[in-house]
Amino acid sequence: MSADALRYARQVLLPELGKDGQRRLGDARVLMVGMGGLGSPAALYLAAAGVGTLGLVDYDVVDETNLHRQIIHGTPDIGRPKLASAADHITAINPLVTLELHDMAFDASNARTLVEAYDVVVDGTDNFPTRYLVNDACVMTGTPNVYGSIFRFEGQASVFATGGGPCYRCLHPEPPPAGLIPSCAEAGVLGVLPGIIGTIQATEAIKLLTGIGEPLVGRLLLYDALRMKFRDITLARDPECPVCGDAPSITTLVAYDQVCETGLQKGQPMKDEMTVDELKQWRDSSHPHMLVDVREPFEHASANIEGAVLIPMGEVMSQLDALPTDRTVVVQCQSGGRSARVTAALRAKGYDAVNLVGGILAWKRAGH
Repeated sequence: MSADALRYARQVLLPELGKDGQRRLGDARVLMVGMGGLGSPAALYLAAAGVGTLGLVDYDVVDETNLHRQIIHGTPDIGRPKLASAADHITAINPLVTLELHDMAFDASNARTLVEAYDVVVDGTDNFPTRYLVNDACVMTGTPNVYGSIFRFEGQASVFATGGGPCYRCLHPEPPPAGLIPSCAEAGVLGVLPGIIGTIQATEAIKLLTGIGEPLVGRLLLYDALRMKFRDITLARDPECPVCGDAPSITTLVAYDQVCETGLQKGQPMKDEMTVDELKQWRDSSHPHMLVDVREPFEHASANIEGAVLIPMGEVMSQLDALPTDRTVVVQCQSGGRSARVTAALRAKGYDAVNLVGGILAWKRAGH
């Protein structure tokens, strides 16, 4: 018995899958968007199952706050790029898998090219701008989108963008207003929850690739960890959906980061912002400014930019007296979303405030 035959022997015994199904897995190409809480278990199980090629998209680094749920990374990986950490752990589980590493943000400039090179996409994103972009790229290229999301103690999963099935916009046609739904960093998440939902995503991807079972097409699976309950609801394709409907109004990919994360609407001017390289120049030249970190105390304690003043987002408006009016206030968070909202609020109050694009993650990637 060959090494690969032995590796997959227990799986090949399944009459629904067999040798033909295993061969289809070996020939398959799956794109994992995000190597965080959802992408961690999904990638590990798809690799173990024998998916031939895994494409990984991420540009983040491992942070200590990730480790309670992002089980593809370990304590020694703190500070490493998530792609490098994920690649090491996937290879340790199955060296037969071919890895294609995409060290970049998944955005409107590359989404279509990335998606159309794979058979199935597993959406492991944790923000609305990327989630809508994944959906739209999958619909436009005809690539199935294995969707998952988590929030506190609750999770969802479905399969979107298949022939005749609904897409994510059939469920949520437009991104929510900025600040309406807090992120995991703001609201928290039970560590095991993404493990459950991510494993469901891996299961659905395997079913799609091998043609077995009944995928979650036209069904939205809901999971409540506190009550240990699963239920699903029927989700039909909306003929008036703006992207997969009979007469789609969205036919090209749109970058939703400014709309979703800052609350800006089409036609409004962009908020003031600066890059991490520009901030580095200001610091080196002693340009007058105040750097304000609007993350939570535990995030600041884990990693921070030297000299940043910690004022959590929820406390900024009650501490306006602590902010200077004679120099620029540079607002910083983890990746730029929360700080953009605070920047807009401060500017509305008359402060000279700018958002640090990419937050501390971009600062660390730049090596400053």
